[in-house]
Amino acid sequence: MADPIDTPLTRLLGCRYPIVQTAMGWVATPPLVIATSNAGAFGFLAAAVMTPDEARAAIAEVRAGTDKPFGVNFHSFQPGAAEIVEAILENAAQIRAVSFGRGPDAKMIARFKEAGILCMPTIGAAKHAQKMVQMGVDMVTVQGGEGGGHTGSVPTTILLPQVLDAVQVPVIAAGGFGDGRGLAAALAFGAAGIAMGTRFLMTQESAPPDNVKARYVKAGTDDITVSTKVDGLPQRMIRNQALDRIERSSGIGLWRRAVESGLQMKRQTKASYGDLLKAAKGMTSHGGLSLPQAMMAAAAPMMIQRAVVDGDADGGLMATGVVAGRLGDLPTCAELIETIMTDAHQRLAALAPLSSGAR
Repeated sequence: MADPIDTPLTRLLGCRYPIVQTAMGWVATPPLVIATSNAGAFGFLAAAVMTPDEARAAIAEVRAGTDKPFGVNFHSFQPGAAEIVEAILENAAQIRAVSFGRGPDAKMIARFKEAGILCMPTIGAAKHAQKMVQMGVDMVTVQGGEGGGHTGSVPTTILLPQVLDAVQVPVIAAGGFGDGRGLAAALAFGAAGIAMGTRFLMTQESAPPDNVKARYVKAGTDDITVSTKVDGLPQRMIRNQALDRIERSSGIGLWRRAVESGLQMKRQTKASYGDLLKAAKGMTSHGGLSLPQAMMAAAAPMMIQRAVVDGDADGGLMATGVVAGRLGDLPTCAELIETIMTDAHQRLAALAPLSSGAR
């Protein structure tokens, strides 16, 4: 009997287990990617919030810390995107995959494929999966409504089979996963593996300060909500003082916060005003955002950074999946992955007699 843990994901990505650590901004830094990859899963570096120089340094740090393959996340409309793409291509010997939510186009996807780098975008609808496959991607990550940060309204249990029926490439399930039972369930659906963000954020090696991680541990499902006021699109966050202020703010207040955050992003990324305008226009034409939404979107990354980097758990925003409401520990990546795989094998073994009896 074939090993159910040996899936197209493990074979294509070269990892031991069909588990992907997603690229959370300022969370998926080199230490987390290294720990994830060394433990047998597949780690993604969050370069979408980095400058080209920062991305090059981070890629070099990951390569120095592990000989395992890993991935890099970016989006086509960030300042310096073209330079980051070149840095990824220069390290194709170990970078096995790229992930993205916005862009790239078919020409860029072809460049990655020619370099032997797999493209695995994150999508939230079957039609988006079909479009990405038509553009030449190798696999898709399907994030259901339970996921953290920007999220949709369709639960994973509905969206996953929709996408599995719509495309013929490997599909990775995301949104609500945190243990071996979830992995076994995803494999039973027909997925090639699972991708987890919040569960990996809640590990010892993730970047956020201890006081912020403690808020994730403490949060129950009733402490987690979806807001449309952060940037005009639904985002799932842990309720705190900052989110409460945003929910009470007026349109003028939202615009003021967006402008302030846009200026902060300019200072941090050293981008020109032209770069920021180009990024905003790109998000409107390809990301499905209006210009006001694109401008407001500048606020969210800066406020998330305030929490997960600066440690301000009341003044920053804490993106999360619903799964945080049932997680209550901070294991190492090695402990987490070992537990997931033990539990998954147990669940799959328990189902095997049922399958044999059915025949």
